[in-house]
Amino acid sequence: MDILFLIVIGYFSYKFIQVLVKMKQKFILPKINEDIAAIRKHPDKPVDFPVYSKQKVGIIIYSLILLFVIIMFLLGVFFQLFDSSLYLLLLLPIVNSYNILNLFAVVEDGLLSGSRFVAWNKIKSFEFVRIDVNHKFYGFSAEANEGYQLKVKTKFYFTSCVITSDEMKDRLNHILSEHVQVNEKASALKEEATINE
Repeated sequence: MDILFLIVIGYFSYKFIQVLVKMKQKFILPKINEDIAAIRKHPDKPVDFPVYSKQKVGIIIYSLILLFVIIMFLLGVFFQLFDSSLYLLLLLPIVNSYNILNLFAVVEDGLLSGSRFVAWNKIKSFEFVRIDVNHKFYGFSAEANEGYQLKVKTKFYFTSCVITSDEMKDRLNHILSEHVQVNEKASALKEEATINE
């Protein structure tokens, strides 16, 4: 159980470091304040620019949560403070802190979404869902009520954001369509090469 927990903590740490590294890349979206106003991780609040100075609070809080979980794990191992069933409780803060970074951005290699980086080749599909009266985000803000939820699916999880303008929806649709189609073509060529061998 200790080794499995270490692997999980290592994975979350790696993904967080990956996001920090990718934040240094040139970002495609959002570029200007109008872009920021049209993209939200939660319907109440527009995202912040994907730069360290704007994400500072989220980076510090997420780092402290990771540090807390690692210290508690080490104390538990060395001093036999708790049994293996309590390790799951230690994972709760990390799992629930996914959106502490108020971040959704398109970079050259993929998407930054909260504390996750999603490479283009990991995206299986995406869709825009209209926010209507029956949608879970309806009622949070007037802008979100007339917008869309972008759902990006990977093999193991999905990430999402709220888009409040048709223009931003069209721009994201264009960018994502280009990259997802390229990935589908590359996968088809790989399969064809495997069959031919």
